[in-house]
Amino acid sequence: MSRILIAEDDPGIVSFVQKGLRAAGYTTVVAEDGQSALMMARMGEFDLVLLDVGLPQLDGFTVLERLRDEGVTTPVVVLTARDSVTDRVHGLEGGANDYVTKPFQFAELLARVRLRLREPAPAEARSLRAGGMSLDLRTRQVTVEDRTVDLSGREFALLEVFMRHENQILSREQLLGHVWGYDFDPASNVVDVYVRALRRKIGADRVQTLRGSGYRLPSA
Repeated sequence: MSRILIAEDDPGIVSFVQKGLRAAGYTTVVAEDGQSALMMARMGEFDLVLLDVGLPQLDGFTVLERLRDEGVTTPVVVLTARDSVTDRVHGLEGGANDYVTKPFQFAELLARVRLRLREPAPAEARSLRAGGMSLDLRTRQVTVEDRTVDLSGREFALLEVFMRHENQILSREQLLGHVWGYDFDPASNVVDVYVRALRRKIGADRVQTLRGSGYRLPSA
């Protein structure tokens, strides 16, 4: 049975969509704000996300962008009252699989849901290679040159983010969002602490500090 995450803050729409999807045989879970939707979608327990653009805390476009940046490939159908071409293009280029404009007939939404659930899921990479390192996503093993390195869960998650964004500058705020999944006090030094720990294990020169900008994993 397919599980669908409904990210929507309008109780009337939630009730309408949830009732119809359950009648069609789907299991549904509701997130009423963007932060909750992001955290729940990251867990990988859903087969599809219905994502409203106008969510509180984080808007739907931001949620979608963060999910795709983190490699989450769950199909996303955007729900919105915005019907301009610019908004449609924004959503589709941001990684949405489909776009439904409010108000909509449930039959149309259901047809789009069924279509996206029938599409084959993209193959997930089993390993990552970047910065002269190899990271096995199944065994959670990291190889640096010819040696195997043991990492804690947070260290592994941090290195995975760096390797997925090789050569990109990542701010402390971005790293907090990717690895910890929620906002820390801006004065928190948790990222710096874990970067130092990671450097001790993989090599000090493998993660660069760019003052005032963040960190970067350069190509080997």
